[in-house]
Amino acid sequence: QVQLVESGGGLVQAGGSLRLSCAASGSIFSINTMGWYRQAPGKDRELVAVAASGGSTNYADSVKGRFTISRDIGKNTVYLQMNSLKPEDTAVYYCNLRVLQSWHWGQGTQVTVSS
Repeated sequence: QVQLVESGGGLVQAGGSLRLSCAASGSIFSINTMGWYRQAPGKDRELVAVAASGGSTNYADSVKGRFTISRDIGKNTVYLQMNSLKPEDTAVYYCNLRVLQSWHWGQGTQVTVSS
């Protein structure tokens, strides 16, 4: 079984920064993609940023230039540095691990940005 444990959410004022972390444990194939999705109240879950084990990354247009995703492959950990946060970034952020067609999710961590 794969487990994803997230940390780092919280309340921050607009313009501030937060860093999310997600550590994966269990049976993890070395070739995978880890990243972050978010879901705001009344909205669908959406991609924020993902990073493949080979090094490629992908960001939502809304966070480009403000968020940075990084990975520690040896620790099976993914980070999301979020700068210049906006109230519209408020959501539950979910860590995701994808191996081929198998998707795994963390429990989610709340990020609230006050104006």
